[in-house]
Amino acid sequence: MDGQVLEFGVSGVLRFSNLVMYDRQTESWWQEFLGEAIVGDMTGKNLERLPMSVVSWKEFKAAHSEGKVLSRPGQSRPYGRNPYTFYDSSSPFLYEGPKDERLPAIERVAGIEIGKESVAVPYPVLEKAPVAHFTLGGRDLVVFFKKGTASALDRRSIAEGRDVGAVGVFDPNLDGRTLTFKTDGGNIVDEQTGSTWNLLGEAQSGPLAGKTLSPITYLNSFWFAWVAFKPDTVIYRGQSEFTPK
Repeated sequence: MDGQVLEFGVSGVLRFSNLVMYDRQTESWWQEFLGEAIVGDMTGKNLERLPMSVVSWKEFKAAHSEGKVLSRPGQSRPYGRNPYTFYDSSSPFLYEGPKDERLPAIERVAGIEIGKESVAVPYPVLEKAPVAHFTLGGRDLVVFFKKGTASALDRRSIAEGRDVGAVGVFDPNLDGRTLTFKTDGGNIVDEQTGSTWNLLGEAQSGPLAGKTLSPITYLNSFWFAWVAFKPDTVIYRGQSEFTPK
């Protein structure tokens, strides 16, 4: 940020039940959800957000067998252990803020923002139709959904958590043409070549094997959190073509 590398710590403060971080260089406070400084010398500054996805270890390992794993958590708590048992089957933890009943508070959504437009794509909608094509902020998007990822906030052992699925969001334009996708026997395939794609936007087989779609930044969020920070968001409800109003 402005030529310096910031090191972050946990302030112990929650806002809208969301972590507030601080940087050790200026002691400014940052809202984790937004990546924005809200108190201190850095107020108004925004960190660059990087595309990422929450997927199962199985999905990641299949795609990147030589991928690295962070083996030492910041605390002595072991990997695979959930300290917030049944968090996502109850009410939002210590949440004080606006409520929007268009969706259940702890419904999982893929929150996407392009320019001044934002959309929440509910996981239950994607479970019924695992590929979603629409435009947002004048940009073509495709959302992939696949079952097989356990909730990290359900059972004490994450591996025993209920299957909530996982999402990937991508630009469907590749090498000068726009691909359209569908599901076929549980696989995600493009209609132009019949190539098979994984949740990370990588073609695994077919004529396009080895090609990768450009990822789109999104947030894997609960509805209550997304709408608290993005109150004007619209909701994707499964239209074959979606344009926010």
